[in-house]
Amino acid sequence: MNRPQPDEHAPFYKGYIETVADDVIDELETQAHAFPDFLKALPPEKADYAYAEEKWTLKELLGHIIDTERIMTYRILCISRQDPTPLPGFDENEYVKKSSYLNQDFGKLIEEFGVLRRANLYLFRSLQESELSYRGMANNCTVSVRALLFIIAGHVNHHRRIITERYL
Repeated sequence: MNRPQPDEHAPFYKGYIETVADDVIDELETQAHAFPDFLKALPPEKADYAYAEEKWTLKELLGHIIDTERIMTYRILCISRQDPTPLPGFDENEYVKKSSYLNQDFGKLIEEFGVLRRANLYLFRSLQESELSYRGMANNCTVSVRALLFIIAGHVNHHRRIITERYL
């Protein structure tokens, strides 16, 4: 699969996309087990830790990753089915604020990410080459199916780096 071109996504996502290897499906598959393994190895007391005031705890950060994966995968589904409906954006801070992630078990959230990713991989692997170039509107920006795959993988890479640099 070719890497997404700049006109296939909003400039905001460039940094995420640049962290992803050329074989995005392989990277998404690897993340399905490697990211949960990384999280399971963290000290248990870190689950409720936020590195600064007004920053998310690890539970909330993982909840944000789960929410984002669901939203981006829904975008892939809609665009790959050539649904012309413009898709809304979302305010990740409000989503986390209105969630119950603080009260959830970190181990269960880790498990949820793994299950969600493994389920999403069925859709990701089923995409035909022609569908990867399909474009739609999300958050008032053009985005391709291919770019969304790279964004999902890059989003996890971004937050794994944040966890390593700021939470540990």
